[in-house]
Amino acid sequence: MNGTARVNGTAEVHGTAQVLAEVLAGVVKTDQVPLDSHFFDDLGANSLVMAQFCARVRKRDDLPSVSMRDVYGHPTIRSLAAALAEVPATAPAPARPAEPPPPPGSTARYVLCGGLQFLVFAAYCFGAGLAMAAGYSWISAGDGLLSVYLRSLVFGGALFLALCTLPVVAKWVLVGRWKETEFPVWSLAYVRFWLVKALLHANPMVLFAGNPLYVLYLRALGARIGPGVTILSHSVPVATDLLTVGAGTVIRKDSLFLGYRAHAGRIRTGPVTLGRDVFVGEKTVLDIGTSIGDGGQLGHSSALYDGAAIPAGERRHGSPARPTDVDHIRVPAARCTTARRAGYGLVALLQTLLVYVPLGIGGTFLVMDLVPALDPLLEPDAKELASAAFYAQALVLSLALFTGSVVVGLVTVTVLPRLLNLTLKADRVYPLYGFHYSVQRAIARMTNLKFFKWLCGDSSYIVPYLRSIGYDLSQVEQTGSNFGTEVSHETPYLATVGSGTMVADGLSILNAEYSSTSFRVSRVTIGGHNFLGNHIAYPVGGRTGDNCLLATKVLVPLDGEVREGVGLLGSPPFEIPRTVERDTRFDHLREGDELRRRLSAKNRFNARSMALFLFVRWLHWFVLTLLGFAVVDLYGGQGAFGGLLIGGYLMAGLALTVGYYVLVERLITRFRPLRPQLCSIYEPYFWWHERLWKVPDGQLKVFNGTPFKNVVWRLMGVRIGHRVFDDGVAITERTLTAIGDDCTLGAHSKVQAHSQEDGTFKSDHIVIGDGCTLGAGALVHYGVQMGDGAVLGPDSFLMKGEEMPSGAHWGGNPAVALRRA
Repeated sequence: MNGTARVNGTAEVHGTAQVLAEVLAGVVKTDQVPLDSHFFDDLGANSLVMAQFCARVRKRDDLPSVSMRDVYGHPTIRSLAAALAEVPATAPAPARPAEPPPPPGSTARYVLCGGLQFLVFAAYCFGAGLAMAAGYSWISAGDGLLSVYLRSLVFGGALFLALCTLPVVAKWVLVGRWKETEFPVWSLAYVRFWLVKALLHANPMVLFAGNPLYVLYLRALGARIGPGVTILSHSVPVATDLLTVGAGTVIRKDSLFLGYRAHAGRIRTGPVTLGRDVFVGEKTVLDIGTSIGDGGQLGHSSALYDGAAIPAGERRHGSPARPTDVDHIRVPAARCTTARRAGYGLVALLQTLLVYVPLGIGGTFLVMDLVPALDPLLEPDAKELASAAFYAQALVLSLALFTGSVVVGLVTVTVLPRLLNLTLKADRVYPLYGFHYSVQRAIARMTNLKFFKWLCGDSSYIVPYLRSIGYDLSQVEQTGSNFGTEVSHETPYLATVGSGTMVADGLSILNAEYSSTSFRVSRVTIGGHNFLGNHIAYPVGGRTGDNCLLATKVLVPLDGEVREGVGLLGSPPFEIPRTVERDTRFDHLREGDELRRRLSAKNRFNARSMALFLFVRWLHWFVLTLLGFAVVDLYGGQGAFGGLLIGGYLMAGLALTVGYYVLVERLITRFRPLRPQLCSIYEPYFWWHERLWKVPDGQLKVFNGTPFKNVVWRLMGVRIGHRVFDDGVAITERTLTAIGDDCTLGAHSKVQAHSQEDGTFKSDHIVIGDGCTLGAGALVHYGVQMGDGAVLGPDSFLMKGEEMPSGAHWGGNPAVALRRA
């Protein structure tokens, strides 16, 4: 019987292999695929081709489902068929049934919700305008420097406390205590939810993440948080009453624990429960209904899905999380008393109220009051708008202020942190909430200033900038795209990147390690001739060496042998080819005289782009400045009417900013849609495309969760349907993206219609069907099609070329069909 079974099994495997070979032959457009040919080495396939292969296999009822992890793990037809034929000891859980698309939303409710949100925003702006007018009038009545300082102290302190208190009062008055519930978007319940969320995101206490005051603030909002908790993430939870954090827990930055989920046009709130002495890593997502027991750990770049739990004392990593032996708390404990925490919080509060706020408010007043050149611009009712001198003075002033800000900012980020760094020693353990902790946080804040990375990124000029702030970049092999516009660190003075390495956007160098009582800074070394994709957290002790490809959102391994000469994909990671034939077709442009000629041309083009966007940013500043001075010139800046005008200015300034940068982007594209590309980074098209990435879009965050975000996306070229709920998605190539009706786009999700690997740039369309859902922190890559009603789970990575069937529920990194729990 056993022999017969083996024969039957072998025949079944051979039959499956023949069918798989036929499917792959159709994808690669050849007559026959040998069963033992390597997909990448022999057939010259790439991940996009194999994603199309997986999609065709899933459409066949006579074949088992195939994932990209299966393809990379078994890179021949014969080995893949054999792996698929293996019967597990226990039958796998059935796949989640297809979900019907959500019913169409109500357009009337959508419009009504937008109207209410506009009125709330207008009231907030007018209230702020009245407060600013009253404060300016009172401060201007002061006599002498001391009087101005004291009045600025009182007014600024009152304003600071009001901004911090308003979200707390709004939460308790509008919502009360958050409970597990569900309600449709655009409803009145949603308007209350949105208002509380918007006020939380706008309040200055967000800047105190990593400070014990932040923990106290979350307690005031209803969160149950024990003593000795350190929260470094700036992502503010909304349903705070459903958040429980035990004593001694550490939550690293860029982790999401929102307390709600947007799914299929509805908001669901639910608990997030963390026990004592828990560790939550960087770039993690905790969905509602999740929990971690006492002493449990969730590693970097990982996620817990709805209902998942980590038992006490156990460690997990990956998306979705699975067991690991890695201990993520690697720094010894130190003595950190309650008095030390309280003193640190009190000093930070007093520093803010006595120094930063009065200097910011009083200093602005003194500049406007003491600079003679401003008198014609600030004289109420002077009626200078018809004078050419008015515009000339405004132009000169705005140019001087803009240039001065850039110069002072550059000196600040390159000089002051170096002086502070003299007080820190690498690999030395320091207690939290002391002098050294303050120094480290100050260094991180100053050297992570976004402006100069935005300006210099995606060009050769980012290399000298990063060196100027402390990076060790070895003997740089200049590529013209060594780093993107977004790279962050805990300290730049312990960051080493090897020669020839290229880094896309979103790299976070984790060269500070934390426990609940201590921290230390240590060197992070990224090997030479690597390529790092988007949104990677690279920790101290990362086990990768030279010549590695680290794919987008990969979990960098902390155990095992040092990986070299391979690619890593997924969370947890698995090995893939370092490069494929498709990405080497332009290698002849990356060497010798051809490289020097093209690199020189790219540098000149990038220099023009930098000059262009400095001008664009200054012009925006000039127009806003001119508008503000015009308000003062016509009506004065004092009194109730002046306050209302200031509020109107705030609203007009936002509308002008949005319209201005929409126009900038459309002018760059010449009002034409982008087309899919496959080209070298040394071709002029790519240099032009890089300009689009420099168009600022931070102002769009104001519109998250409102119908107005969809209007802006349409203006920018996104083909977006009706009643789409956008809770904070980022879309990089707008005119390559199509989004259907009634979609739900989660917070911090991203739709990215391009990829760069080494010297090759690729872009393609993304189509998201009606009623689809993107979970929080999910990323959709280029060439993807999502069928109607498809659901992509939180923190998932939907790889290039994937086709999600209608109603499917996928998740993970890389994303696959999810099974029932």
